[in-house]
Amino acid sequence: MYCQTSAELETFLLRAQKVTTEGEVAHYIPALKNVDKNTLAMSIYHGQNQCFTVGNTEHTFTLQSISKVLALALALMDHGQEVVFSKVGMEPTGDPFNSIAKLESTKTARPLNPMINAGALVVTSLIKGAGLQEKIGRLLSFVHEMTSAPERKYDEAVAMSEYHTAHLNRSLAYFLKQHKVIEDDIEELLELYCYQCAIEVTCYDLARIGAIFAREGQDPESGRTILPAHIARICKTFMVTCGMYNASGEFAIKVGIPAKSGVSGAIMASVPEWGGIGIFGPALDEKGNSIAGIHLLEMLSSNYELHIF
Repeated sequence: MYCQTSAELETFLLRAQKVTTEGEVAHYIPALKNVDKNTLAMSIYHGQNQCFTVGNTEHTFTLQSISKVLALALALMDHGQEVVFSKVGMEPTGDPFNSIAKLESTKTARPLNPMINAGALVVTSLIKGAGLQEKIGRLLSFVHEMTSAPERKYDEAVAMSEYHTAHLNRSLAYFLKQHKVIEDDIEELLELYCYQCAIEVTCYDLARIGAIFAREGQDPESGRTILPAHIARICKTFMVTCGMYNASGEFAIKVGIPAKSGVSGAIMASVPEWGGIGIFGPALDEKGNSIAGIHLLEMLSSNYELHIF
């Protein structure tokens, strides 16, 4: 689809770009620390099959934690709600995304929700497939189905950079295996999780995916159902309550749009019955969210009355 430029969106982008100086890239992942933190781009895929774009939206980056939403959708389609939510909860947490504290304070050691790292590891362990390659292949196929892009791949360098520095995630996974929440081989699970996070996308891809969630799992172009409506609603609800790490409550009040961020600087937003938004701005705030991306979404929500509450 041809995407139009917009003078108004260019103005928003220039305003938001000023705050990139206040953020920092994700230095703790070696392969991400050399990205230009002043980069900022956005695509809007409207519910009426209109697309608007500003900045370098052809630039590819990795999904990182946005992949948690897609893995959750796939696991729910594989097993159903009862199985998935017997192993991971539905409650928000005020703790950082990589915290182990709540696991130690609950009797079952069940992670509070699928959007924190502990919960995401559990969800990823539920994806069906005969080994690592089949499972990552299913995730790539799912992203391909939602974006209609000709080829989907992951960034090997980013995946391995994360795998070799995944000391805290490794600790979380072994803790969960000790309590029988995870049954998989931990090293293979971590490798799968890192490949999942390293799947490459563009802003347009994120906007397309966001639009499918906005339309209850239906592809706006083909009309084909990609995922069941009830699963799309579950994912959007988690995006509202847990999608922006431990800044989700403030984001819900100020922006009021279901969204999920990743430490690559990506944000995917899904406005019910309106469309999807994809943003890339690698300068992060102290919570791990794109600092300019949040400013952009605040402006969009206010100017176009997108707040869902």
